[in-house]
Amino acid sequence: MHKPYKRPLGPFWQSVVWLGHSMTFISCLGLAAMMAVICADVALRIAGHPVKGAYDVVRVAGAVTIACSLPITTALKGHVAIEYFFHKLNSAWRVAVDSVMRVLMIGAFALAAFECVGYGQRFLKNGQVTDTIELPIFWVPWLMAVSFVVMALVVVFHLVYPGREMVKS
Repeated sequence: MHKPYKRPLGPFWQSVVWLGHSMTFISCLGLAAMMAVICADVALRIAGHPVKGAYDVVRVAGAVTIACSLPITTALKGHVAIEYFFHKLNSAWRVAVDSVMRVLMIGAFALAAFECVGYGQRFLKNGQVTDTIELPIFWVPWLMAVSFVVMALVVVFHLVYPGREMVKS
């Protein structure tokens, strides 16, 4: 059967997809850093020389990994949904509930992004660092804010273009 032609994404949405892929790359780097530090720490602990600051690095890398994986997961619609109750509704109610939930998600992630920017500002102003290796952490909430904004934009795309794929899986 012939699939209907779909217009390519415009430059704005292409840049959102590019940001999502960039965030995914950062997430992969965070995961790789966690694995490397944990493996090195376990191996060196046996020899009696644990990695100094391993907990700090894993904690920061974990926050980066989770935050940066959200936009692409949302674009791929990879989140777990409560389908059982959703499919009990008729189609009009499904559209209404889905639309309301997307609007609430946009608001929640926009608010979270705004709060993360202020949180990072406070960390910078106070000179907040990790406990052991004194790594500055003001940038972590800022990175989270960028991720939340990209995620909110992905949800806007799904609201404006229902049923259309933003990213091919």
